[in-house]
Amino acid sequence: MSGSGKKLVDAAAKASKTIDWDGMAKLLVTDEAKKEFVNLRRAFDEVNTALQTKFSLEPEPIDWEKYRKGIGSHLVDMYKEAYEKRLEEEIWLIRGLIFIQNIVDQRSGNKGVEIPKFVDTVTPQYKPKFDALLVELKEAEEQSVKESKRLEKEIAEVQELKKKISTMTANEYFEKHPELKKQFDDEIRNDYWGY
Repeated sequence: MSGSGKKLVDAAAKASKTIDWDGMAKLLVTDEAKKEFVNLRRAFDEVNTALQTKFSLEPEPIDWEKYRKGIGSHLVDMYKEAYEKRLEEEIWLIRGLIFIQNIVDQRSGNKGVEIPKFVDTVTPQYKPKFDALLVELKEAEEQSVKESKRLEKEIAEVQELKKKISTMTANEYFEKHPELKKQFDDEIRNDYWGY
């Protein structure tokens, strides 16, 4: 298991053993604080369960270079940074729970504990950039589809011409390309023979 992943699982295991949820619940006074505490405990249990089951095995390391070659470095670097920041935030969340428990243990005479709400600062920062990239991608996709259709049509015409070129008469060719017939007729009419 990677160093940061092991730390995360170890911190979660330690936190689950050391947190006195019932003792903390007894210290809460207001209904809102109790409601927030229940939400916090539920979130902690979900994260802890996920860590103990899904993430207790060694994950395959992400080959960022492979994705950079296939997708492009700018987008991959953006995802890598968000991935590492999210992992770091989860570690800090668990450390925060342990810290809160230590404070509660030290201040057992305190009437209540105020647990701050988690504020997501990452999503608002990247959401507009991601949405702009999606719009750009959609436009590029539409352009690509139009160009592909145009090229497929041109390829079909060239292949058809290639099949018929050895047996085609000038009149058959001029039927498909009337602009050339007009150009040749104008040159003959004006007595221009190319020299």
